[in-house]
Amino acid sequence: MTPATLTPVHREERTAPPPPRTRRRPLLAPYLFVAPFYLVFAAFGLYPLVFALQLSFTDWKGAGEARFIGLDNYSYLLTSPEFWSSLGNSTVMWLLIVPVQIIGGLAAAVLLANARLRLRGMFRVAFIAPFVTPLVAMAQVWIVVFDTDYGLVNHLFQTVGLPEVAWLTSTAWAKPTLALLFLWKTTGFAIIILLAGLQAVPADVYEAAALDGASRRRQFWSLTLPLVRRSIAFLIVVQTLAVFQMFAEPFVVTQGGPYGSTTTGGLYLYNHITSSDLGTGAANSFLLVLLVFALSLLSVRLLRSRDE
Repeated sequence: MTPATLTPVHREERTAPPPPRTRRRPLLAPYLFVAPFYLVFAAFGLYPLVFALQLSFTDWKGAGEARFIGLDNYSYLLTSPEFWSSLGNSTVMWLLIVPVQIIGGLAAAVLLANARLRLRGMFRVAFIAPFVTPLVAMAQVWIVVFDTDYGLVNHLFQTVGLPEVAWLTSTAWAKPTLALLFLWKTTGFAIIILLAGLQAVPADVYEAAALDGASRRRQFWSLTLPLVRRSIAFLIVVQTLAVFQMFAEPFVVTQGGPYGSTTTGGLYLYNHITSSDLGTGAANSFLLVLLVFALSLLSVRLLRSRDE
């Protein structure tokens, strides 16, 4: 049909102006749904963080007016032997816990990921049971089991003719005993994280490697370990934070002794709070945050692949 043969109706329809656009009102429903989260975060997360940062530059005992003292709290901590001793204790605990947990958790996760393993469900429950058990109850059991005079471990040592060990009252054995408690408590969580990473690896990758003649050991070093490095990095960051914040274990089991050998960074921070030295405690908490951030960043960079 040519323009000349168009009827008036067709011409009217063709030249009719477009309908007016309706103004779209902003949708407030999504913002209303997420508003409670941001309000709670601002009240219980952001405001305490800003207040603690401001408090770290003051001298405040919990009552009265806070007196601004600048960087005196930070300079006091950085020159305090007790502060560096607590960091040293936390570092030793980290060396006793995190590498052992990564290696042992990865080995257990590889075994649990094997479909041929019998009673896999029972083993998974056995590994996760300590993680969901209250820590204070486990700490009380640890005190009884590792007591020097009446503990079960020393009783077994006497049965086989070995000498008694002062597990919780000697500077040489107190940290390994607390590290063992931490491992017993949290290794189930590590196994869950690593098992999830292993199960996310496609089975076709291992089948192709097996067809190419790769052995189980070669598959582990060339496939399993690189593919779960993100899970390992996440676990290192989380456990580094947990170790340097460790409080309940030394507080219940050893009270920071003997001779301050188990006073971790978290327990040293608690001592400032109980003595009403809140400004120094706030500065201590931010120094711990910076230290944990630096260690976590270093761990992530070391585990990052070259193509990232």
